[in-house]
Amino acid sequence: MEQTYDDLIAFHGHSCPGLAMGYRMARAGLDFLSGTRAADEELVAIVENNACGVDALQCITGCTFGKGNLIFKDYGKHVYTLYHRKTGRGVRAVLHHGNIPDEIRNGRARFINWLLTVPEEQLVSLQEVVIEEPETARIMKSVECSFCGEGVMETRVREINGRVACIPCWEKRSDGWAES
Repeated sequence: MEQTYDDLIAFHGHSCPGLAMGYRMARAGLDFLSGTRAADEELVAIVENNACGVDALQCITGCTFGKGNLIFKDYGKHVYTLYHRKTGRGVRAVLHHGNIPDEIRNGRARFINWLLTVPEEQLVSLQEVVIEEPETARIMKSVECSFCGEGVMETRVREINGRVACIPCWEKRSDGWAES
């Protein structure tokens, strides 16, 4: 089922330029791959920011943290890479910030309308890329942190004096906190 911009607003909570950018970028990337929304892990998205547009990407592509097919790289760039496991094809979608006219940036509604209607090639560049196929999601065993008692994925634990610690407890004790 193809998601409309109104569907994205309902998910995200409001319309904004970032959501419109993400909508156009995700739609362009998915169309480039001739793909459909991911039901499981057949499509992978690598996002280079954690801004509003990523909500659009999740709705359009079906890639989510929960399914393990949404990968976050904290580069602060409006760039999404989509990879289709079955075809082995990938595409990098890059937003052209320099093509956005300065005079429309100050009017939110006007800016959003421009983002939603401007020809795709003026807003987004698409480049086919070859990437190493990301791992599929794995279910990991949880263990209990010796300090806070919360469950933590066993691959994320640290050790303090032979005791299992979650990362936050380990960081607190590494900063000189007394053991409890």
